[in-house]
Amino acid sequence: MAKVETIVFLSLVLDLFAFTIPLPLFPRLIEWYTLRESSDPNGFLSLTLRSVSYLRSLLYIPGGQSKRWDVVLLGGLMGSAFSTLQFFVSPIIGSLSDKYGRKRILLITMIGNILSAVVWVKSTTFASFTLSRVIGGLSEGNVQLAIAILSDVTTQAARSKALAHVGIAFAICFCIGPPIGAYFASRPPPPAFKQWGLELNIYAIPAALTLVLLLAETLFLIVALPETRNTGGKAVTNAPSSKSTQISSRGSAATRLNNLKSLRKFHFQFLALFSGVEYTLTFLTFDLLDWNNTQNGKLIGSVGIISALVQGGYVRRAMSKVGEGVIAKRGVSSCVAALVFLAILPIYANKGAEYVAVKLLQAAAVCMAFTSATVVNSLTAFASLQCDEPGIDEATGKPIEEHPDLVKGKALGRFRSAGQLGRAIGPILACASYWTIGPSYTYAISALMMLSLSIAMKPLAMTKSV
Repeated sequence: MAKVETIVFLSLVLDLFAFTIPLPLFPRLIEWYTLRESSDPNGFLSLTLRSVSYLRSLLYIPGGQSKRWDVVLLGGLMGSAFSTLQFFVSPIIGSLSDKYGRKRILLITMIGNILSAVVWVKSTTFASFTLSRVIGGLSEGNVQLAIAILSDVTTQAARSKALAHVGIAFAICFCIGPPIGAYFASRPPPPAFKQWGLELNIYAIPAALTLVLLLAETLFLIVALPETRNTGGKAVTNAPSSKSTQISSRGSAATRLNNLKSLRKFHFQFLALFSGVEYTLTFLTFDLLDWNNTQNGKLIGSVGIISALVQGGYVRRAMSKVGEGVIAKRGVSSCVAALVFLAILPIYANKGAEYVAVKLLQAAAVCMAFTSATVVNSLTAFASLQCDEPGIDEATGKPIEEHPDLVKGKALGRFRSAGQLGRAIGPILACASYWTIGPSYTYAISALMMLSLSIAMKPLAMTKSV
């Protein structure tokens, strides 16, 4: 079990390192495509921007900043498109892993991730860059399969602690990925490539680094990862030995299905709000503070460092003591504080008080780091505990037949899908609201909605996970 946990953790570090590299680059990357292709009125980007501009005009009367805000909205649309694709494919990937095995499906998704990176390296047009994002959205299954694998090989008692590795991997990679992406973004491709007639993306160096990491991860998984599907009975040594014991310790199938339904709802609602804040954060610094890639990279990296410390020093120790629901509720409450700070920030930024604005941004980043370290990880652990493999019926010596909607891959795929739907809706709504009513009102309203969610989660915090 410990060996599989280590393998999954290392593979996640490689995967999420590759995923976080481009995060601080999107505002400037879209701006680069805009400048590069603005002279072609019939090009894909021009047509897309006209559609974006029309959509914006329905919500906001154009002003001096309208072109820059079109970049913000286009970024939100791209984030939404990626998550929408994940919403559709996550349950499919989960079900396929139940049928054909975790490792086989994971390696197939890695092929898609590698192809996405290859296209990005060569994406000198916005259309080809969009294609790379579409391929990536259809292929990204690493995180949900990692959760399924860890659920396969751990007992109920060790589940939350094992799944904390997923959050720690996220935190570590948010520490190192964005700053490294920003660093290599300042290194253009060698001139020799252009002399050879090979034109590359302006950020081909970060893209190439992403490709190398994905190739390394794939080779590592081929060599090191065993198949874990259908090993639950061996791993869960303290599994219930009869149906009556199973129902008393984990609840009936109906109870656990109801728990999963509630968890999917909270997952969707939280990420619809949080992803909007998360996605507009670098665009907020781009719009109000005129930050560059390096500054955005440092901001995201600092969030990752704090999140890693919270994960390792607090979440792994506290979750088993106070429960997943309590930890999730505390994270949501922390996000309320972050949103309040962000709602105040534009007031000082517009007055020229940049020092105060930056301090408010840093305070919000600390609160968001705590939220990142707690909410999704706690909800995921809670969801995983609802879909354990059944015990052995003492009368027949055979596994107790499980409800089809409680099979790990399918159940966790649907749970992740709900979150991805939230991620699809959140960025576009947040970006639209950004110019319709302004950033201060946008974050203030989000704070009230997040506070309502925190109150609604009170019953969850009082529910035992097993």
